[in-house]
Amino acid sequence: MASNNLDEYLEGFTGPARELLEQLHALASESVPEASEAIKWGHPAWIHPAGTILFVISGHAKHVNITFTPSTREAFDAELTTLETGKGTVKLPYGAPVPTDLLRRMIAYRLREFEDDGVLWN
Repeated sequence: MASNNLDEYLEGFTGPARELLEQLHALASESVPEASEAIKWGHPAWIHPAGTILFVISGHAKHVNITFTPSTREAFDAELTTLETGKGTVKLPYGAPVPTDLLRRMIAYRLREFEDDGVLWN
């Protein structure tokens, strides 16, 4: 069943998965309070008031992904060496320390990347 909002999405998770998703939700809400939340491709996304996606989180069996534009993820390559990454994703394994300061800076970078450089994701 596809969820229509963040609360419904979170209901599908328990234990460490739910805790990490809630922690990322709080971090996102604090970092970009002006952004709205929506479900995109079945996962929670934070949307800039101008309409572009800033980032998406998704829960999986053993980790949570936070997905940015590839350019945002690449800008932090030197700091992401201990985490598994994909084209725009950062994999956060359950039970491991969450790099909240790094994620805060990545969110700020993504916001600036859109507002100053016009990098879209719709």
